[in-house]
Amino acid sequence: MRPAPTILHLDMDAFYASAEQAAKPSLHGKAVVVGGLGPRGVVATASYEARILGVHSAMPTAQARRLAPNAAYLVPRFQLYRSVSEQVMELLGRLSPLVEPLSLDEAFVDLEAGGAADDSASARRTGERLRTAIRAVTGLTGSVGLAGSKMLAKIASEQAKPDGLVLIEPGTERELLAPMPVRTLPGVGPATADHLRRAGMTTVHDLAEAGEDELVRLVGKAHGHGLYRMALGLDDRPVVAERDAKSVSVEDTFDVDLHDRVRVRAEVERLAVRCVERLRAAHRSGRTVVLKVRRYDFSTLTRSETLRGPTDDPTVVREAAARLLEAVDTTGGVRLLGVGVTGLADFTQEDLFAQAADARELAEREQEPERQAPESGAEAPAAEEEPESAEQLAARRWPAGHDVHHAAHGHGWVQGSGVGRVTVRFEEPGGPVGRVLTFRIDDPELTPADPLPLVRDPVDYSSWPASLPKSRSGPGSAAGEESRP
Repeated sequence: MRPAPTILHLDMDAFYASAEQAAKPSLHGKAVVVGGLGPRGVVATASYEARILGVHSAMPTAQARRLAPNAAYLVPRFQLYRSVSEQVMELLGRLSPLVEPLSLDEAFVDLEAGGAADDSASARRTGERLRTAIRAVTGLTGSVGLAGSKMLAKIASEQAKPDGLVLIEPGTERELLAPMPVRTLPGVGPATADHLRRAGMTTVHDLAEAGEDELVRLVGKAHGHGLYRMALGLDDRPVVAERDAKSVSVEDTFDVDLHDRVRVRAEVERLAVRCVERLRAAHRSGRTVVLKVRRYDFSTLTRSETLRGPTDDPTVVREAAARLLEAVDTTGGVRLLGVGVTGLADFTQEDLFAQAADARELAEREQEPERQAPESGAEAPAAEEEPESAEQLAARRWPAGHDVHHAAHGHGWVQGSGVGRVTVRFEEPGGPVGRVLTFRIDDPELTPADPLPLVRDPVDYSSWPASLPKSRSGPGSAAGEESRP
């Protein structure tokens, strides 16, 4: 534990949904749900307006539609989210060399290591300036927690939501934690919480009073020791700038169970190639190939094969995944498939024949039309053994929420598609609410487009935090929001 609250935790507010609201003026203040839109889709993020109606992350989209039938349901645009995340992480990097990203929208920052803060007052000032900078550069809001440890900083940011700042003064940890439910502590899931509840422990205070020996008896030595320390507010974990990934994987959930064994194998091979593409993008290789199969009855099987050495060869990974599939019974149907690689390394160890086969495969793939793959939360392409319907073709080419450009009307986004038509609202970030027009799905003047920046003329923070920011369009800068108590 540090004597000053110089560990900062940033968590962007309803990130995906907020980005969509900022990009689409007609959705400002409206319920927005981002995720997979098919029968088996899952909510990735819901705006605060949708959360009031009971919608939350990881909820089946079908259930969300029943709770919020009038919400806007959009397919994720990860190109936009990554772009905004890079802007946010760049600002964090200006505060300290020690930034530990946890996801696209969440990170820890060691303010002391960067000289950005050394006491409560300077930490609060830095946190407020960060929130102002994020709003000016991205148009979005983030919540900030400040404390002497990572655990408490994360708890503080949760208390600060939405769009606030909470600072936990060193020395007040136990008093703050005492009345909180045990689920507040990291690593305490539903099963552990239920086990503790049956032992009469429902708050953090109960855990601290029970003592380390009792917690070890209840949940085991390793977990019990850590749980007791957390109950006392003790957490010495440092902010780590480099967090090595332990695995790389991709998976798809299908709208309809797959029964055709040939189709199942084809999907596994396709996922293997996608997995290797991600592996290479990270400049890594891996030694163990893992296959994940979720069957019609929701039972999930995993199979793995360890190779003779690390590889980033799509042929090797694909063939290993196919061999693993041979040992899995898919007779009743498959609803989800996944392929992953673990045992990551920075080098490869493959023979020249595999390398040559890889080169041939890549050359062949370059001659084929690019096949767009769904991101996390979206569904897999429809079955190829039957021709796709017009509805399926439209949904694939014109995903709800994605960007388009019309030769006559300019930039817009897809509101929906069906019956051979696609409906588009023509508006841009920061502009007025746009008009809605409908086109044929094969209209030659309508084409997919890249997302536009959320802030067209952002404030220049290239010299931040050494000096006050200056606007590129003139004097003045964005005003900061007051912190929450």
